[in-house]
Amino acid sequence: MDEENICGSFSPDFLTPLKGGVIMYWGITIVVGILSLYLLISRISTSKKLKSLLEEAKQFDEQRAQFNETFRIVRSERHDFLKHVSAIHFMLENGKNEEAKRYLDELVEGYKETNLSIKGERGVVVGILHQMYRKARALNIDIVYDFDLPLSTLPLSDQQIIALIGNLLSNGIDACEEWQKKYTQQSFLTLQFFKRSGLFILQCKNSSLPIPADVLDHLFVNFGKTTKGEGHEGLGTKLIQDIIDESNGFLDFVYKEEEFTVKMKIPAIKG
Repeated sequence: MDEENICGSFSPDFLTPLKGGVIMYWGITIVVGILSLYLLISRISTSKKLKSLLEEAKQFDEQRAQFNETFRIVRSERHDFLKHVSAIHFMLENGKNEEAKRYLDELVEGYKETNLSIKGERGVVVGILHQMYRKARALNIDIVYDFDLPLSTLPLSDQQIIALIGNLLSNGIDACEEWQKKYTQQSFLTLQFFKRSGLFILQCKNSSLPIPADVLDHLFVNFGKTTKGEGHEGLGTKLIQDIIDESNGFLDFVYKEEEFTVKMKIPAIKG
């Protein structure tokens, strides 16, 4: 065999299958890597959505219990009404005017607490308003509902209203409680609702300790950012923002002189 034939047997064409195998290997590796990354991102996204849904489900269970409790209270007040009237009548007949006045004042205060949260509202909304009012009063927080019209008129589903109001009031009550612990004075929480120029305006204002700048910068934007400190997951503020976004609304907030105010504007017509 001559030299020319020996060189020809090792022609570059011999390496072609090997090159093809290497290219295929790296192609498969890249595809598998992309798929793995996609699955990882999908899993993280699904985990966040699942966490949010579980939080909403927990809130709905709590609100159902709150509605049942409010309904029980209203039935009880109605059932005992004539007994209270008879007691007051007896005291007045026997000249115990001051005692009758004190009894009536206590009775009216109890009815006022219930009535504040049920005027014109749907049942589930009554439940959350009443429960939050009682919780705040039990903590000696000066809570005020100032509504020009029922919250139930918001162009949102019952679930959205409950999540929105529940998180707003819960955050406010927690902030007030922390403020009171530091200053040993009564804090305040005000929830206002009115309509102006085709917009529903919902505003919540409450006492609050100073909020770190890094928390304020991402509040209502990211999960995990909260004004409540350690031990809280920061889901509530993000859920509030999501509801406002879904209704094509606008949310703004400001912290000034130990008062935190969040103001939401929602179009009166569903998008």
